[in-house]
Amino acid sequence: MFLKTPLGTARISGDEEGISSIQILDEKIPTSTEIPDFLRLAFQQLNDYFNGELKEFSLKLNPDGTEFQQKVWKALNQIPFGKTCSYLELSKKLGDEKAIRAVASANGKNPLWVVIPCHRIIGSDGSLTGYAGGLARKQWLLNHEKNTTQLSMF
Repeated sequence: MFLKTPLGTARISGDEEGISSIQILDEKIPTSTEIPDFLRLAFQQLNDYFNGELKEFSLKLNPDGTEFQQKVWKALNQIPFGKTCSYLELSKKLGDEKAIRAVASANGKNPLWVVIPCHRIIGSDGSLTGYAGGLARKQWLLNHEKNTTQLSMF
């Protein structure tokens, strides 16, 4: 199933067990019109996120990954909307600052674009670092969350 977003087309996959994959594509594919019930909430929440109306996803997730990857993805979900964290900080939160490369690798294999917020991970010096969707998309997402957070204060 496909959803048009401000950053390209999102391909959303899953079943009754949960959402297994959300990928951003460069191809322009029209938004799917017949959406299965088990994907309907994902479409709605992604639209709400991009419209600045949602800060926290509440979807049933079912990503495929190793135990370590699942642990990293769970930790990514603890980074608040509008905030960032470095790979080193995340490694420390997971209990092993020497695992920074493994954490970065797991971050890069995140199958749930935007929903598991790997875009909130930056370099220790505050710089943007690699992002599977491209650094321009990462910057857009960080700006979107920053601007949405500021707007919500008033």
